[in-house]
Amino acid sequence: MRSWIEKQRNIIDFTLSSLLRRKGKNAALLAVYTLVIFVLSSVMFFTHALKKEASIILQSSPDIIVQRVMAGRHDLMPAHYADDFRMLPGVVDARMRLWGYYFDPISGANYTLMVPPENNITPGRVIIGKGISKSRVVLEGDLVTFRTHNGKPFALEVSAILSPESELVSADLMLVTGKDFRELFGIPPESGTDIVLTVRNKKELSTISAKIVERYPDMRPIIRDEILRTYDSVFNWRAGIISVVLLGALLAFIIFAWDRASGLSAEERKEIGILKAIGWETSDVLLMKFWEGCALSLTSFLAGTALAYLHVFFTSSALFESALKGWSVLYPSFRLTPFVDASQVTTLFFLTVIPYTAATIVPSWRAATMDPDTVMR
Repeated sequence: MRSWIEKQRNIIDFTLSSLLRRKGKNAALLAVYTLVIFVLSSVMFFTHALKKEASIILQSSPDIIVQRVMAGRHDLMPAHYADDFRMLPGVVDARMRLWGYYFDPISGANYTLMVPPENNITPGRVIIGKGISKSRVVLEGDLVTFRTHNGKPFALEVSAILSPESELVSADLMLVTGKDFRELFGIPPESGTDIVLTVRNKKELSTISAKIVERYPDMRPIIRDEILRTYDSVFNWRAGIISVVLLGALLAFIIFAWDRASGLSAEERKEIGILKAIGWETSDVLLMKFWEGCALSLTSFLAGTALAYLHVFFTSSALFESALKGWSVLYPSFRLTPFVDASQVTTLFFLTVIPYTAATIVPSWRAATMDPDTVMR
């Protein structure tokens, strides 16, 4: 066992010295290899972390959201439907919600207005997100003015600013009372935006949704799992766009790496011939090339994934955050919680490290099985 370990150590020492003799070519390959893995890992880490954040946030979302649809569009919901839904078997509670969007011509952004369930806000006052505070340059105690549905000015006093920790979901959020919300948008007292249901048995969500559609054909129930699947699709779609944009660079690297790995230079063939002439076995030559491929690919993989981790979780993916987050006037400032999926890292490893390492062995085997004199000539 000790002799085998010593043999491996000597082969690895020779492999490293051989790589250093061709440090220019190997450094170029290493840089390109690391860059490709860095970009792919960054997209993978960022997408997975956003999906994980969304799943955590949506765990506290309602079991079922029921909207009224008219002519294929979301319409106001009559308040009496909440009492009807409460009578459905398995439904614990049904609550009317008030929420909507307000376009602010001053900042050019869309704000999300919502009436909180506890309704603990004083009429005439508003709680705003950090993004609105920055865009309108308002602080706690200042007045912020809007225009109602009929064009009249409507002023609200800022009672509080939501904490920066929640900026991912609250950057454009405004919390107001039901009275102020209805006055701003002109919604009558007997109507609301939608109804949220709390269900006793989570396994019956699909059954209850089917009953709602059967009894009320103009209703559209949305289950929490459907929202999660929508977010997953959106983030996967954005990651796919980045991957397609980078596909040309990835293919160029694959061609470059394959040409580098599968074609030995005259100097490398001569080196193999000399090693065979001084007594190296074919297995020793293949082992040397195996360690050479491992050294390059593993170094690139570890460096690329480490740089991607720092890029995503410490700089908020600064290089392509606009493409992955989406376009918005009010960008939330936040730092993602590190979430790394081991299966994705393993897949990336097998797609980048294993093929290159294997590709280095085939041409070396061909050269190592030839007569040393022929190889050196």
